[in-house]
Amino acid sequence: MISLQQIIKILKQDANFREIIVNDEYYYNSSQQLFFDALSYDSRKTDEKTLFFAKGIHFKRAYLADLNVPFYLSEVDYEVTIPALIVNDVKRAMSLIAQDFYDYPQKKLKTLAITGTKGKTTSAYFAKAILDEMNSGKTALLSTAETTLDGKTFFKSELTTPESLDLMKMMATAVENGMTHLVMEVSSQAYKTKRVYGLDFDVAGFTNFFADHIGKNEHPTMEDYFYCKSQLVEHAAYFVANHEMHHFNLIEQKLEDLGVPCDFYGEGSINVITDSEQFGFVSSGKIAGAFKIRLLGRFNQENALATALMTSHLGARLEHIQKGLQKAIVPGRMELLTAKNGAHLYIDYAHNGISLENLVSVVENHHPGKIMLILGATGNKGESRRKDFGDVIENHPRLDVILTTDDANRESPKAIATEISSYVTRKVDFIEDREKAIKSAISQVSNANDAVIIAGKGTDKFQLYHDERVFYIGDTAAASKYL
Repeated sequence: MISLQQIIKILKQDANFREIIVNDEYYYNSSQQLFFDALSYDSRKTDEKTLFFAKGIHFKRAYLADLNVPFYLSEVDYEVTIPALIVNDVKRAMSLIAQDFYDYPQKKLKTLAITGTKGKTTSAYFAKAILDEMNSGKTALLSTAETTLDGKTFFKSELTTPESLDLMKMMATAVENGMTHLVMEVSSQAYKTKRVYGLDFDVAGFTNFFADHIGKNEHPTMEDYFYCKSQLVEHAAYFVANHEMHHFNLIEQKLEDLGVPCDFYGEGSINVITDSEQFGFVSSGKIAGAFKIRLLGRFNQENALATALMTSHLGARLEHIQKGLQKAIVPGRMELLTAKNGAHLYIDYAHNGISLENLVSVVENHHPGKIMLILGATGNKGESRRKDFGDVIENHPRLDVILTTDDANRESPKAIATEISSYVTRKVDFIEDREKAIKSAISQVSNANDAVIIAGKGTDKFQLYHDERVFYIGDTAAASKYL
């Protein structure tokens, strides 16, 4: 519950209050006691005790027509009979009001936040596994792949970082469920759209930075993308960063200017991987020791080292880190299936150029035979990925490629595939039905030297068509069906 007076106080402290309008007049009675029992930005989820947030560039006055709410909060006076609370920035207001409404659940949890172009989800699962060893499984998780608010029951995430109202409600639920720690991915969009406005973290990490999410519906420029990601530095009590990442010097300077305690890993720092093997590594520096992980590739070893540093700041000891990393399973990340003929199938969420490059390079190192690649690209976002995918295919001539559908949304899967193909000088195939594409690829490998890489969807059980999620069997299920 939250009062109108408390809301106005919050808004004024954030320099975000403009006016209250009731019956076309400027109005506010300081003695009036009005309380809200719910917050919502979904017009289908309101009642007579709900404060409704009118947000988004596509919001229409008609959405307010049938609402029975005591107030709506907006940047615009829609001139309806419902009293209006007018602000400068509705997204900032949502976040701060939600924090107060749910009694600041972030202060009742030890919070660990991770950003980066790639590695966020893998690092999040590594961190949860380590913390679970330390706190007997009392770690909540908000990731691209899955969410758990009780440490045991997982459900598919809608967004990498939830909208602020949902995020605060989830945090409060985690507290009610007895969770002591929360690990969450923080996307660049979370800062661009103010989903985490005013939220601070006990520990945060920046895994890497590459070109991605550049497009008319996401970030207009690389500078904007980096600026949004780098805001996490300003909201962490302790920070871990990859010394090898692009623009590391800017992160380092920002940390120094703000006086944020920090640790770095990778070449050029004291925390480095000194030796490695297929499924493990040895590190030196602050986290020195031998570690086993279930994933291939140096990039996964780096993610593990990053989370070792982050969780150690929350109290994890070496034995917690070693046991957690050895147990950690990351859905949709380098998931391995083996066909009866010995061929290996790698299912991975790799959905940008650098992730695909890393994945392909690892598989090529372990399979000297035929390698099939199943790949698509999303529609209406991240358009720059299509050239990146084409470049990876072009630079790895061993790959036999089948392009297919991957959340085409309002675009044609064939048109997306044609754009990817335009950057490749050799022939690539196109099979629009993703399950049929997987079946075709599996039929073309014959022994343990061969491999199939199924990239992009990971654990997703849907395809996005025209802004709707349509059921899809899932890459793992499709691959298993034809083994």
